Amino acid sequence: MTLLTTGPLSLRLEGGALRDIRWNGIEAIRGIAWLVRDRDWGTLPARIRNLRIDREDAGFRVHFGADADGLHTRMTIEGRADGFLRVEGRAVPPADLLTNRTGFTILHPITGVAGHWARITHSGGDSEETTFPDLIEPWQPFKDIAAIAHRIDGAEVCCEMAGGVFEMEDQRNWSDASFKTYVRPLALPWPYVLPAGQEMVQSVTLRFRPGPPLPPPRPVARRDAVMPRIGLVISPEELPDALAHAARLAEIGPQHILCHLDPTAGHGAEALAGFAQLQRACPAAYDLEYVVACTGSLPDEMQALARAVAASGLRLASLAVCPSVDRQSTPPGSAWPDCPPLAQVYAATRAAFPGLPLGGGMFSYFTELNRKRPPVELLDYVTHGTNPIVHAADDESVMQTLETIPHILRSARAIIGAGEYRLGLTSIGMRQNPYGSRTIPNPDGTRICMTDSDPRQSGDFAAAFTTGYAATLAGSGVTTWVPAAFTGPRGIVGADGTVWPVGRVIAALAKMAGKRVVATGEGWLKLEDGSSLEADLAAPYAVRLGPPPSRTQPK
Repeated sequence: MTLLTTGPLSLRLEGGALRDIRWNGIEAIRGIAWLVRDRDWGTLPARIRNLRIDREDAGFRVHFGADADGLHTRMTIEGRADGFLRVEGRAVPPADLLTNRTGFTILHPITGVAGHWARITHSGGDSEETTFPDLIEPWQPFKDIAAIAHRIDGAEVCCEMAGGVFEMEDQRNWSDASFKTYVRPLALPWPYVLPAGQEMVQSVTLRFRPGPPLPPPRPVARRDAVMPRIGLVISPEELPDALAHAARLAEIGPQHILCHLDPTAGHGAEALAGFAQLQRACPAAYDLEYVVACTGSLPDEMQALARAVAASGLRLASLAVCPSVDRQSTPPGSAWPDCPPLAQVYAATRAAFPGLPLGGGMFSYFTELNRKRPPVELLDYVTHGTNPIVHAADDESVMQTLETIPHILRSARAIIGAGEYRLGLTSIGMRQNPYGSRTIPNPDGTRICMTDSDPRQSGDFAAAFTTGYAATLAGSGVTTWVPAAFTGPRGIVGADGTVWPVGRVIAALAKMAGKRVVATGEGWLKLEDGSSLEADLAAPYAVRLGPPPSRTQPK
């Protein structure tokens, strides 16, 4: 990491990307990066070489090369004290390169930006004054972008893009704490080929101008809320370890066990019998999460499931259903896959399980719920999960996703209305990839996007992340939350039954379930009796709530 400063301008250069771009100490742009994405939307790692930094009184210039999957990009960065910053990338593919996207992405922060003024200039030169979305926008809020202007305290920031057609997506959908502007519209086909020998040139330019001071942030309101019930998810593949450590599960004491069943993955009666065996060893509310195959008659499929559940002896507290095809994302411009209407799916489930509380929504993430909203009036509860490593997997970006959780909760509540809201799996590791054909293998245990096995799960990081997530749930109305699996790579115990730090946090949270808490103006989450959340979870995992750091101080 290299800190670059000139006058009021500062930024960090990390792995070839510009991060935390500030003017007078105030974050203006969260990041600018040249990315090469493969056909599964995985970001190909880049090797930086021949880095040269020239510093002068009036500014700085940076040159380096970035190699990713055989594509060599020559990068130039120029910054000046008068409020000018420009980054340019030039690349010539030596052979045809198949990619979903290659080029610049620009990240605008969300704090002080969501719901606030913007001016969008289009490629034809016309401009419009508008606002960034307040509630999370399911589709692109802005298209055909040549420049975006927004305001920070005391300055107007104009971001100009050249060398391609740019548009913006609301990355809060994926819990990223940013609005992302990227090259090449999603409505165009992907993957596509970068032809061999054809040079591509793109640039991003920032210009800072004096602007009006912004009003101070509103104080954090006192909020009273009940802590949600805690659940842990178990898949059939994890049942042997779960049964082996059933006594440990009872010690941790979750109120709910979320049983995942996917007939398209070969799950069937044996898994249901295993869940029933676990229920006898560890009583709790067992909720079934069933992936509907939708390959034949819906009534026949659901009646067969009901017979299998009855034969297993598993006593269900509730049942949530989601069509198999809905687990894959349908990006803007793509054709929606064939699927029976959700009303028919819910009707067939009700007929097979009369009187059992019925849930719907998505077993994946808020993105998919936001883009395909269920008929909530037909459901007893709505659910979705989140995942913090869809687009970035470094420690800072993962922790920054906690900024976004209140936005997701508020936007989901706008969809759900007054109905019950249950939050599904929110672990760091991704159990299923809606944006590609697989989760990314991680044999070396590194920090990579969209992997099912994140190395931080067994350490203090996951404990701190889960504590911070718990703090964001105050006042959300979420009734049940599944922060992790019990065993496996997204679990809370090791193969030998050792409870990881995140397991100790979840055990403490389970003891708090149903208790009234208060989020105070000072930003600490307290129980109604005055004891603090961080005291119950132990000081190493304390996470502060409330307003972000002072606008006048760098992070």
